[in-house]
Amino acid sequence: MSAAQAPSSTSPAVRLEELSDSDFEEEIIGTAMSDHLEYLHRVAPPLRDLLETDTSKAQDETLEAILPFLEGNPNEFDLNSHHLPKLQRKKHVAFLEKTLGNYPAQMAPMDAARPWFLYWSLQGLTALGEDVSKYQERVIYTFAAAQHPMGGYGGGHGQLPHLAATYAAVLSLVIVGGAEAYDSINRKAMWHYLGNMKQADGGFTMSPGGEEDIRGAFCAMVILSLLDLPLELPPDAPSRAHGHTSFMDNLGGWVSRCQNYEGGISAAPGNEAHGAYAFCGLGCLSIMGSPTETLNKYLDMPLLIHWLSSRQCAPEGGFSGRTNKLVDGCYSHWIGSCWALVEAASGKTGLWNRSALGRYILAAAQFKKGGLVDKPGKRPDAYHSCYNLAGLSATQRVYTFDEAMNGNVGKGHLGAPYHWEEKGLYEEDKAWDEGDLVDRVHPVFIVPWGKAEECRSHFEGKGVV
Repeated sequence: MSAAQAPSSTSPAVRLEELSDSDFEEEIIGTAMSDHLEYLHRVAPPLRDLLETDTSKAQDETLEAILPFLEGNPNEFDLNSHHLPKLQRKKHVAFLEKTLGNYPAQMAPMDAARPWFLYWSLQGLTALGEDVSKYQERVIYTFAAAQHPMGGYGGGHGQLPHLAATYAAVLSLVIVGGAEAYDSINRKAMWHYLGNMKQADGGFTMSPGGEEDIRGAFCAMVILSLLDLPLELPPDAPSRAHGHTSFMDNLGGWVSRCQNYEGGISAAPGNEAHGAYAFCGLGCLSIMGSPTETLNKYLDMPLLIHWLSSRQCAPEGGFSGRTNKLVDGCYSHWIGSCWALVEAASGKTGLWNRSALGRYILAAAQFKKGGLVDKPGKRPDAYHSCYNLAGLSATQRVYTFDEAMNGNVGKGHLGAPYHWEEKGLYEEDKAWDEGDLVDRVHPVFIVPWGKAEECRSHFEGKGVV
């Protein structure tokens, strides 16, 4: 056979010369698409239960809505080298900046959630690499009006304080940062307010006389740690009448009782396991001490890992929040962010499919005009945008806990969260390119990397006046 007749595939250099730029691009994309479809086929459940129920119908309808986005590109986004939509950074930034603006009259019933809108939007913007310091004055002004004289924050001026609103307010102030933001917090009143939330059984209520659940425990630990408040209960704390002297008294045991028979963590002992409560429980324990110590002491880790693993849907790749529930982009964080804490406690890695979650977020959770969603067919909002991006960070970056790390922050009580390190990017079977990377997120506090340390450093050793 002459050189002119020889197959061009025998010489890569000749082959490249024969292909035009457009032909070469088509060949690469075609190969990537084939690999992508093969991946979807590989992760699809091999068995199907033929019993039809309301749950199975809802799952089939959901999968029918999602698969076109996993198999193709209905939004006509530019694609990365893995034949997946690129992260639509500019569109998401524009959407989140809009959520920090004025709201129409029909949003009035959501007024009590105002601190959350700020937190979700600010955190989402920082994950996308935006500098939010320009919002500092507005954020301080907003929360000055929402801070209650008895301590803590309400949804707005004149509203009673609530631990959920207080958590979101404190994190928002941490994100914009600076001494003026930190010092706008009345730490002494906050200490007394949290003391009123501490309960005789070890847990916390969300408001005076309100519901007691694991959100309260997590929010309280976050605030106590970030603001370096004393662990000793205030003199007027009601739980002192039951023998408690510390915010930590009986707390680990109470969290332990929230783990149910499935292995997941519920809002309160005896309730159904839920993804958001799982993160709250793990986060609470990871603030109380080293995850290696606290998680293994108070939780059945093998059972928890089994439950968390069962939340990753196939072939969608995203997570559901409960047994027999549908995939939802917000659990990209509520479940996805659990894994760094679990891996730190277990000493094991590779417990979850990072690539699959990345595929779901990029392919199915990006709204065409900007913002991120629960699933295709839903509208974008700040909540799903923030937590999809936090989940994407969890897939892309490797976080480890180093108990021996000797930093200048976190030497006192509740200092464990300041011993996390980012070990670099996850490189195995990734579904994203460099342009799809989001910024580092603290695995416990879910704020930009370094912001928690700045806040704690500002308050460390000051006590309460």
